[in-house]
Amino acid sequence: MAPNDAPDDRQRLDKWLWNVRLFKTRSQAAAAVAGGKVKVNGERTKPAHSLRAGDCLTLAINDDPTELQVLAFAARRGPAAEARACYIESIKSQERKQANQQLRQLAALSRPRPDSKPDKRERRQMEKLLRDIE
Repeated sequence: MAPNDAPDDRQRLDKWLWNVRLFKTRSQAAAAVAGGKVKVNGERTKPAHSLRAGDCLTLAINDDPTELQVLAFAARRGPAAEARACYIESIKSQERKQANQQLRQLAALSRPRPDSKPDKRERRQMEKLLRDIE
């Protein structure tokens, strides 16, 4: 680190991803970075990569490609409102996420769902059918 750099102008990639609540644990964040799910400025990096303000991240969370720009660094893993203030998501990424959400909702509507859980008799009938099929 250069002598004129303040210690708060950089942070480890895995720690930042965890602090801004994109991953539940730091080890999950590190595994995602190591697995190539997170790219910094278009390049694959390691979990210990030092992030700077202004870096662009591309990550795939739940198969939704997300593009973020780093604005600030959190000193701790705080509330979600503080975490959202540390980055900005691109408009294209937000639109893509909304379109994917609508597709998932439409797919869920097309799947048949029972009105209630099967009772004991119905469950036994289903088990018998499954045994007969095998």
